Amino acid sequence: MSTRHRPAPWPTRRLAPLTLLLAAAAPCVHAADAAAGSPLTTTLSVSSQYISRGIRQTWGKPAALAEVDYAHPSGWSAGTLVTNVSDRFIENGTVEWDLYGGYSGTAGPLGWSATVYWYKYPGARIGATDTAFDYGELSAGISWKSLYVRYNTTYSHDFFGIQNARGTGYLDVGADHPLTEKLTLNLHAGDGRVAGSGNDIWNWRDIKAGLTRQLEDGWTVALNYTRAIGATGVYDRYTTGVPRADGRLAVSNVAHRAVVVSLTRKF
Repeated sequence: MSTRHRPAPWPTRRLAPLTLLLAAAAPCVHAADAAAGSPLTTTLSVSSQYISRGIRQTWGKPAALAEVDYAHPSGWSAGTLVTNVSDRFIENGTVEWDLYGGYSGTAGPLGWSATVYWYKYPGARIGATDTAFDYGELSAGISWKSLYVRYNTTYSHDFFGIQNARGTGYLDVGADHPLTEKLTLNLHAGDGRVAGSGNDIWNWRDIKAGLTRQLEDGWTVALNYTRAIGATGVYDRYTTGVPRADGRLAVSNVAHRAVVVSLTRKF
């Protein structure tokens, strides 16, 4: 893939897409949520920007997200998630829509999970190669108390607009450690390796550290510091290669460090 086209992570918008985000649904129900009440949960969230695996997907602008999850008491779960993205980051893209389902279980302090994901970006396509951004992942994880390790691998032929990238892997290591009854320390380190000949220019690593505070009536506020480091300079001066209305290219360091504030309400 030419360096003038997109990076290798996952993944703002105008008013219409934001309205769609809040009206649509999103995925992922966790066993703890199901145990607390109804197996069906809805989550709405707004944040200062959308950063996924260390990469800025809304070009530094605010983001809105909506999720709908179903978790069966047996451990099976399914869900869908919608959030806005920037067309300066994803060519002709305004929305990320995720679908997933899987199984999780626990035995004392030990937990495990296996999940299938499909990431869809309606209308988004790299014009130079006629490649869609849609891709699929398999994820397997284990946890012990507050520590966890997860590994995702791409099963689709392409990965986020990168051709011939089946087998792309992302290692996620971290901890969600409770400091008090309502305050949690969140730590994460990730390592992404893009499969395929010549695609390693998109390899990257990222870190995140933050705090999550539970409020009343299902509200949560979070503050996170995040940073990504690319194996090459493709993320430092990233562009889709598509000129803006004024004829100029939009260029940004999408891996640059950032502090993100988010407010979430779970129903």
